[in-house]
Amino acid sequence: MELVDIGINLTHGSFDADLAEVLARARAAAVTRLIVTGATLDSSAAALEFARTEPGRLYATAGVHPHHAHAFTDSDVPRLRGLLAAAGCVAAGECGLDYFRDYSPRAAQRRAFGLQLALAAECGKPLFLHQRDAHADFSAALREHGSALRGVAHCFTGGEAELAAYLELGLHIGITGWICDERRGRHLQSLVQRIPPGKLLLETDGPYLLPRDLQPRPSSRRNEPAFLVHIASTVARLRGESLEECAAHTTAAARNLFGLAG
Repeated sequence: MELVDIGINLTHGSFDADLAEVLARARAAAVTRLIVTGATLDSSAAALEFARTEPGRLYATAGVHPHHAHAFTDSDVPRLRGLLAAAGCVAAGECGLDYFRDYSPRAAQRRAFGLQLALAAECGKPLFLHQRDAHADFSAALREHGSALRGVAHCFTGGEAELAAYLELGLHIGITGWICDERRGRHLQSLVQRIPPGKLLLETDGPYLLPRDLQPRPSSRRNEPAFLVHIASTVARLRGESLEECAAHTTAAARNLFGLAG
């Protein structure tokens, strides 16, 4: 059995002190490949640099999160284009729209998102997508680019209508430990059954979103790739699959979407 963590923030400072141990625990838990998330130009460059330390096991995304959209200008486009073309970069993003936090003005978010959608189409890279409280504008932007785009709705926590819309757009769906939360994730526990094999992907989004029902809970309350097997077990049970079956089709889907080796 093998698993792919398609979204892990390993450049976060909480991993600095024990990164080698984190990676060792991931390997022991059958998490064989990890995609390190980029959220700014600098963090994307750092993710790529880190991914090069273990090619074939570590990969990276390159993009500008909507929280940082206000700082993304036309002059930054060539640098992002170069990051997307680099060996080891497998997706454009994390990019999208976030009207919940509104850390960047919404007009700036839409502009930065549009630039990144165009770059992803130009570079032929799938998208690593973020959306919160912005479904209508987010979906409209994706439809404008049509079939040229593919990608994953990262950390999906939406409802039935959003799931149907994203599947209709051809997106993959990324499920995190949110589904393990009996309060906030209850609705996902039935919706996950509706995601076809080949469209379902698994991610920790560590150090965030530690599964609420994980036992024993780490004293640091930090999520890490080794806990992906707990998420996979929960998803498999809810879908009426064995863990091995769930691991097989989610790993195959990740390899296919991101062009992973092996």
